[in-house]
Amino acid sequence: MDKLRRVLSGQEQNEELGLTAQVLDASTLSYSTRVKWFVICFGAGILCSLLGTALLFLPNGLKFFAVFYTIGNIAALSSTCFLMGPFKQLKRMFEPTRLIATIVMLLCLVLTLCAVFWWHKKGLAIIFCILQFLAMTWYSISYIPFARDAVMKCFTTCIS
Repeated sequence: MDKLRRVLSGQEQNEELGLTAQVLDASTLSYSTRVKWFVICFGAGILCSLLGTALLFLPNGLKFFAVFYTIGNIAALSSTCFLMGPFKQLKRMFEPTRLIATIVMLLCLVLTLCAVFWWHKKGLAIIFCILQFLAMTWYSISYIPFARDAVMKCFTTCIS
């Protein structure tokens, strides 16, 4: 538990990263402050996603849904920057195990907004929101050891 706390608080640094990484990792924040802001940012992300879903049934609600859902996902994703720092977060996002999920998630965030505001394709916006959800889920479970293997095993068992 102490090692996890040290890693999340930025006290365990690689020597190769140097002073710049220490500054970018926001090591000046205490562990409790990081956890509080993580909870606040993650909660705001969930609230935005739920608000977007509730606004879906209003006239022009799809635009509100796409914007709030996307903002919610961005807030939830950025909340982990408070735990490990932005530099380490970006480094972990683009590790080989998460690369495809990260690219699909970021691409779907942009394409959702493009489908709503520039292309005016409601069905395409819904598809991109679903893909956002799936990519964010796959990305999130990549941080849990063996979770992807378990999900794939359940998926292949259900299909068989």
